[in-house]
Amino acid sequence: MKKSRFTDSQIMDALKRVEAGLSVPEVCRELGISVATFYKWRAKFGGMDASLMARMKELEEENRRLKKMYVEEKIKADIVAEALGKKVVRPSRRREMARRAVQDRGLSIRVACQAFRVSQSCFRYEARISAENQEIADWLLRLTDNHRNWGFGLCFLYLRNVKRFGWNHKRVYRIYRELELNLRIKPRKRLVRQKPEPLAVPQQRNQVWSMDFMHDQLEDGRSFRLFNVIDDFNREALGIEVDFSLPSDRVIRALRQIIGWRGKPEVIRCDNGPENISETVRRWAEEWGIRFEYIQPGKPQQNAYVERFNRTVRYEWLSQYHWRDLDEVRLYATNWMWMYNHERPNMALGGITPKQRLAMTA
Repeated sequence: MKKSRFTDSQIMDALKRVEAGLSVPEVCRELGISVATFYKWRAKFGGMDASLMARMKELEEENRRLKKMYVEEKIKADIVAEALGKKVVRPSRRREMARRAVQDRGLSIRVACQAFRVSQSCFRYEARISAENQEIADWLLRLTDNHRNWGFGLCFLYLRNVKRFGWNHKRVYRIYRELELNLRIKPRKRLVRQKPEPLAVPQQRNQVWSMDFMHDQLEDGRSFRLFNVIDDFNREALGIEVDFSLPSDRVIRALRQIIGWRGKPEVIRCDNGPENISETVRRWAEEWGIRFEYIQPGKPQQNAYVERFNRTVRYEWLSQYHWRDLDEVRLYATNWMWMYNHERPNMALGGITPKQRLAMTA
């Protein structure tokens, strides 16, 4: 409402002067108003004093405010009923509908924010992609491209424990989901089995080693074998021997090479394969003072450490390529073994690498 430049006392004084005999044009010329304005004053305030005029103006202002509130509430109820088919909880969705109401219905920002229960700061907020978020996205894309079987857990542990970034896991996971990098988890039916005996956990390095064999094929169809050796204490890969045939003498030679830089183990756990139970291996173990611990036939869970390592080898690199020759397999196995020991977080070790585990207990 437009505010008058005359006070209540000035208006009442003008009305009284006209009642006392002064002409209307003279009063209007003196105050600088039109005759129509004077007669409006007299029709509205005639017979009142200053207190009654003030009270009437208060009532008019209150009536105007109530009308405005009613109109606003009616508009808010209409747009909410039109926009909300069901309860909407997310602030981003409510902000979007408030912006649409301002744009399409011409509502004020204040009324639209009240209608959809969002703050005006939320309404005006514009998301900015920070440089850190872009860096996180680049790291996630790079990791999942180089390691196709790594899920969010391994990617986050690599960034936190290996690269020493301090990003919060919720922030990294939000970007991971936005990039749609989630692995599809194939459900499988679990067989009900008896609870196996828990494996003994070594307390120091070279206390127990585990070894096992794997098989694969080159692109020309020829089969080759892998001989894997790990230290059960920190799950460190000690060696991956690759060849078309790995007899007992070759197994002994590979173990001697590892012992040369790693030291001699107390126990080596393995299955009952012909290379492991041969007389040549038995004599060599007695000469070197190493005890071979054989698992029961048909019980691979008794050698679970190396079996889990074999699965990682199989799914992370061995089954992903068509190998031309053994030299290519050996080169990739050497590079991957270094990455596995120095950069790949191990869930069984609490998300740190085997080399970090070894350094913590040194």
